[in-house]
Amino acid sequence: MLKVLMKSIKGYVKPSILSIVFIVFEVVLECALPFITAMLVDQMNDRDITKLIIISVILVVLAMLSLLCGSLAGMFCSKASAGFAKNLRRDMYENITKFSFSNIDRFQASSLVTRMTTDVTNVQMAYMMIIRTAIRSPLMIAFSIVMSFIISPDLAWIFVVVMPLLAFAIGLIMYFAMKIFRRIFKKYDALNDSIKENIDGIRVVKTFVREDYEIEKFDKAASGLKKDFTKAERIVAFNAPAMQFAVNALMILMLALGSILIVTNSEYLGLNSDGNKVYLFNKISVGQFQSLTTYGFQSLMALMMFSMVILMIVLAYESSRRIVEVLREVPNLTNPENPVYEIADGSVEFKNVSFKYSHDAERNSLENINLSIKSGETVGIIGGTGSSKTTLVNLISRLYDTTDGDVYVGGKNVREYDLETLRNNVAVVLQKNLLFAGTIADNLRWGKENATLDEIKHACHLACADEFIEQFPDGYDTHIDQGGSNVSGGQKQRLCIARALLKSPKVLILDDSTSAVDTKTDSIIRKGFKEFIPETTKIIIAQRISSIEDADKIIVMDNGMINGIGTHSELLHNNEIYKEVYYSQNKVGDTNA
Repeated sequence: MLKVLMKSIKGYVKPSILSIVFIVFEVVLECALPFITAMLVDQMNDRDITKLIIISVILVVLAMLSLLCGSLAGMFCSKASAGFAKNLRRDMYENITKFSFSNIDRFQASSLVTRMTTDVTNVQMAYMMIIRTAIRSPLMIAFSIVMSFIISPDLAWIFVVVMPLLAFAIGLIMYFAMKIFRRIFKKYDALNDSIKENIDGIRVVKTFVREDYEIEKFDKAASGLKKDFTKAERIVAFNAPAMQFAVNALMILMLALGSILIVTNSEYLGLNSDGNKVYLFNKISVGQFQSLTTYGFQSLMALMMFSMVILMIVLAYESSRRIVEVLREVPNLTNPENPVYEIADGSVEFKNVSFKYSHDAERNSLENINLSIKSGETVGIIGGTGSSKTTLVNLISRLYDTTDGDVYVGGKNVREYDLETLRNNVAVVLQKNLLFAGTIADNLRWGKENATLDEIKHACHLACADEFIEQFPDGYDTHIDQGGSNVSGGQKQRLCIARALLKSPKVLILDDSTSAVDTKTDSIIRKGFKEFIPETTKIIIAQRISSIEDADKIIVMDNGMINGIGTHSELLHNNEIYKEVYYSQNKVGDTNA
């Protein structure tokens, strides 16, 4: 997991290293300050002004250098962590754009949003804390203890006793907090899912006056998240009293023993080999006692900060795991080694095709499909809800791969084509039409990036979109809100059809894309297709038989299988499903009439 994340640090290795270097200098200087301060305090008794001035100047210079190193460390650390987060989001988004539909099916949209926002922020903060604190704290603890033993080995042992006790208490707190924080992220996904669903369906919510119900549902999700956070924070809150206890214990021991050693030496033990007097504890100065107290407080605070880093790392670990899941997800639709970059024509053929969305699915969504469509033909597809009409056409542009059998376009297996080439030549107007924020012209140029205004107007004319666009004051420069919320359903469908036509595709697939268009406009669109793009294969999924009755052939789907193929008149005579749909839509009471 760490190896995957480290790839996103590229470009920000230098500021990361510089931050660590300046942190080391900062810690060394901070640990030198109490030692110099002790010299200054002790020197005051000698009343040597020259030495006092020299030591004071050294103290000021060291303090300034420490401040400078700390500032530079913070600056480089911020740059490194922010850059790391930027790279993570970019790498995740780049991989998501390569996902096939089956890859996307593995993740909910709300979960992907959480991973790219909350999770990346957690990892960013953890990275910053690791550089700044996870390195600084151990160094501060080590240097403070070393300096304490240099000044007074007799008192430094107090740190060795107190710090493990505090470390044990903090470890216990973190252990129980970790379990709760691991649950929190799933509840984040549920909360985001509730928000997304409400915002996407706000018009339906208001239409059915379900605001109170949705507020209650959202409040339930938010309350569950709050409950877990509160429980975790209560546990973490024990850090403060544990720290306070350790500081007070340290101060009591330091004051009790330190005051004795300042005033007098302890028990006399005798003379050493050099004839010097040896005591159980050696006397210390006031300045040394002050510096020891400072070192003790520094080391305990460093340990406290280190515990917070561990907590942040725990949060970041779960976030990292979720991020790496996205980064490691391998798109299951890729180009072959030597892809074909040219499609001969718009012919389509299915040979013994079966398909299911998941390997664990009990039954196939499509079963034993055999179908041949000539280039330039107009083909209608009709069938009940859940009959896998959309699934069938998704295999043509290779949005999914078949489970069994093969699909051919232009005489070649779709797996042989370069994906971009295939999808540029097989234009799909999806069942759920989507427009993006921008002008009408900007949206249409998704079909052809460098399309001229004349080309845009021609495509709009074929889709019967020009009649309402020209009524707008700004024409093709009219702004479209996100999702196309400021145009009607029929207008949105016609714009999406025009966008697909700009690709000049070999195969045009309309997945129930004229359902919001009146029958007259629908007829004009189909007539335009026949006159102006006769060589393009047109596959139309429809609920209305009137939208496909003049097609060269009509495919009747039922329960994932082809129930019948033929012209309108042929199916009226020999296909019961088609006949039933036709008579129900034309309000004929007697199906034998």
